[in-house]
Amino acid sequence: MRLTVFTDYSLRVLLMLAGRGDDLLTIAEVAEFFGISEAHLMKVTHTLGKSGWVETVRGRNGGMRLIVDPESLRLDQIIAYLEGDFALAECFTPANQCRLSGACGLERALAQAGSAFNAALSQHTLASLHRKTPMLRA
Repeated sequence: MRLTVFTDYSLRVLLMLAGRGDDLLTIAEVAEFFGISEAHLMKVTHTLGKSGWVETVRGRNGGMRLIVDPESLRLDQIIAYLEGDFALAECFTPANQCRLSGACGLERALAQAGSAFNAALSQHTLASLHRKTPMLRA
């Protein structure tokens, strides 16, 4: 299993926002801190703004801020929103054409792994992850 770069960057932004309170965070600050492209971060910021978790403020003094309690935002929710279809194999998609579906040991093993993955993620909130990331704490 592997998260997309987009989700990785989104999680980094959310972690930074978790400790900012009402202070705005700019794309330039995130790009400089992590050494990543501002162009990628613009897409990330747009998506996070549509999520309802982040407010984006345009203009010269603009930026973004978290508008939900980071204690209420679980890692599994974030990843599900950002990744959308996180199907591990064709057999988990609506367009499944595999002849082994329903009678395959691999399908059962992957379903079990996916469930364990999601269960582990659900145990962490954005706030708990932020607390475990010392360099991001103010």
